[in-house]
Amino acid sequence: MRILIVEDEKKIATQLQQGLTENGYTVSVSHDGQDGLFQAKTIAFDLIILDIMLPILDGIEVLRRLREIKKDLRILLLTAKDKVEDRVKGLELGADDYLVKPFAFSELLARVRSLLRRGHVTEEPLFQLADLQIDFLKHKVKRGDTTIQLTSKEFNLLCLFARHQSEVLSRTYIMEQVWDINLDCDSNVIDMAVLRLRQKLDDNFSKKLIHTIRGSGYVFEER
Repeated sequence: MRILIVEDEKKIATQLQQGLTENGYTVSVSHDGQDGLFQAKTIAFDLIILDIMLPILDGIEVLRRLREIKKDLRILLLTAKDKVEDRVKGLELGADDYLVKPFAFSELLARVRSLLRRGHVTEEPLFQLADLQIDFLKHKVKRGDTTIQLTSKEFNLLCLFARHQSEVLSRTYIMEQVWDINLDCDSNVIDMAVLRLRQKLDDNFSKKLIHTIRGSGYVFEER
């Protein structure tokens, strides 16, 4: 995975570069908005860590220009604590997440991993597990020769399972990724949604793919 850090504070940029490199990422650094925009446009990055307060071009303008040409690029904004309007504007322009300075590196690493997991399935247009096939670009799902009709939310839930094949996903994590983060996690919305997806995806087929892990959540795998 290739990451670009656009940060004019060189000490912070160096620390982030070192930490991310130690965690297995290929990391490039830029110290102003104009150079950062040029690198982002000419090199295939998986994620950009973009400070808002930058010389030449500020981060908001870099974000705006990038979203015109690279709609799927993952962008994590770094913002000052007292700049609420910048955070709001950044999200409205298409930032995927933001982190308020000062922050712990462990928190940034968790955000980076989460964003890269979300974007991973778009790299391959087709997903195959047993006789299940998902076409991410056309939003089509089949088991064998049978086409399965899913709602938009059911399709998003299935894509989440596909991105995390063989991982146990908690109800809270599913809630955060597929539903509004303020959803009451004590409700049975998640269980009912998984049940409906199971009915369409598994009930008429001998090989089951969605499995309940009692007390933990759900896992998507061939057994």
